[in-house]
Amino acid sequence: MRINYNYIKIIGLILIVGGLFAFSNTRNSKREIVVQPPKFLGENKLFITEETVSKLLIQNQQPVTEQSKEIIDLNELEVALNSNPMIKEAEVFMSVNGVLSAEIEQKRPVARVNTNASYYIDDEGFFMPLSSNYSARVPLVTGNIKKDKLEIVFQFAKAVDEDEFLKKHVIEIRQNDDKTIDFKIRKSDFTVQLGTLKKLDKKINNFKAFYQKALKDKILDSYKVVNLKFDKQVICTKK
Repeated sequence: MRINYNYIKIIGLILIVGGLFAFSNTRNSKREIVVQPPKFLGENKLFITEETVSKLLIQNQQPVTEQSKEIIDLNELEVALNSNPMIKEAEVFMSVNGVLSAEIEQKRPVARVNTNASYYIDDEGFFMPLSSNYSARVPLVTGNIKKDKLEIVFQFAKAVDEDEFLKKHVIEIRQNDDKTIDFKIRKSDFTVQLGTLKKLDKKINNFKAFYQKALKDKILDSYKVVNLKFDKQVICTKK
């Protein structure tokens, strides 16, 4: 009987590979998971703490450090993190050595509603709760505000956030019952009546020109109301 050594070699190779695979699986299943502190992207203003993020890294109510590396569902962990109203986007990674890490992008507020309820409006126009960890220096929003109808006040708050002059000076945004907008600026007590958001850029430029002229003439404190509702002129009411 002739022995085919090639078949024996192939069977032996299969057994070796299978044994290594089984050994690797067993070793990975017993590997202790190490959770690294999360990496926060963007501005270094922590509305959510590292401890809170670590607590969210739970799957099936069991800490990931007590689970096998092979059964941890990274997508499920990302869903858990992204469900937090402070987090804009989260990504979770697992290294081959069993190190679990997360990259967190927080929401960024552009205004803070201060009515019967207090919360932020983020830079995409959505609700964002206040944080006990950090308080953002953004304009206060007052007046007739509903959490599910933030479009108008958000549009102006975003314009303020994107304009260096307005961001420096605007401290309060008020939405009136008729959906028109008023605002107040730092170190002055007059009310600026913006009206609707039509021709907003023109109205903002008119206000900048008025402010620079009134500041130069030292008459800013002479006014009670500054009306920007007419795009071709600024109408001021003295005290």
